[in-house]
Amino acid sequence: MRNLICIFVFLSSIVSCSKNDVEIQPTPTESMYFPSNTSSTWETQSLSSLGWNQNAVQPLKDFLIQKHTKSFIILVNGRIVMEEYFNGHTATNTWEWNSAGKTLVATTIGIAQQEGLLNINQKASDYLGTEWTSMPLRKENLITVRHLLTMTTGNDDTKQYVIKPNLTYVADAGTRWAYSNIFQKLTDVVANASNKPFETYFNEKLKSKIGMDGYWNFGAIFTIYHSTARSMARFGLLALNKGKWNNEQIIGESFFNESISTSQNINPSYGYLWWLNGKTSYMIPGEQTVYQGYLVPNAPIDMYAAMGANDQRIYVAPSKKMIVIRMGDASDPANPNFAVSGFDNALWEKINAVIN
Repeated sequence: MRNLICIFVFLSSIVSCSKNDVEIQPTPTESMYFPSNTSSTWETQSLSSLGWNQNAVQPLKDFLIQKHTKSFIILVNGRIVMEEYFNGHTATNTWEWNSAGKTLVATTIGIAQQEGLLNINQKASDYLGTEWTSMPLRKENLITVRHLLTMTTGNDDTKQYVIKPNLTYVADAGTRWAYSNIFQKLTDVVANASNKPFETYFNEKLKSKIGMDGYWNFGAIFTIYHSTARSMARFGLLALNKGKWNNEQIIGESFFNESISTSQNINPSYGYLWWLNGKTSYMIPGEQTVYQGYLVPNAPIDMYAAMGANDQRIYVAPSKKMIVIRMGDASDPANPNFAVSGFDNALWEKINAVIN
């Protein structure tokens, strides 16, 4: 009898261990996936395998069409769960990122810093030369590369063209947050620090590393990246993984974490050209008003986002291991926006109906 009890206990322990092994063993869909840099194939995952509400998918699509969307992608753990194209747009068509491309510039700055080419705490004039603005020299010398990354240079933000006569003094660097196109000077910082055209350095250090397509359009008003939606998704996947692509750390995790953290105490919802959810207040382009509450109340609290004019979006939600891409025309053509708008909250309401 005693031997039978011992055998029973031994077998029970095996069953218990086996059960625990099954519970903690990740399934293939739980591991992070990175698409090949040289192939167009991209793994997918079904909505049903995630337990999502398929009845809410069509209302989401209807909303996207109504809001003039051209492409929409949801990734979970790097796999495509939804990929939709509207209004004649296809997977091979390129579209402008608008200011969502600022995050590409910030990432390139971080790469240049980790290569020892620059230091974001140094004066911008160390890389741009003196008198790159029309500010008094003592005020220009207050501006660091970090101020360019955080929209706190103190320049007049009402003038769109980034030319010297328009870069005039309003406040000391670091004392005023104001969204403007002055960030474009960061491309000159990289070019001068690396002794290469910005696009050449970007292509070598970022674009080719993660298999993106696309190109830059440099203008006096806007510096804009154009690519397919899948290339936007690739960058979102890099951002979800804190700068790591497969087994290569493209940009140091420390700098990336700085990028998605509050960068100054004026607008807590802004990092290094990234927008941040879950903070106590936020500001928007073209205003000095401070709004209380979260940037996008319906979105995950830990979300960080690349936001561009006419609702170009990369939403990164680490708690859900999810990336959402939206490209298209302005959701409200009568009221185009430069960054966050009511569209974000309305879209996340539709997304939540699907994923919750």
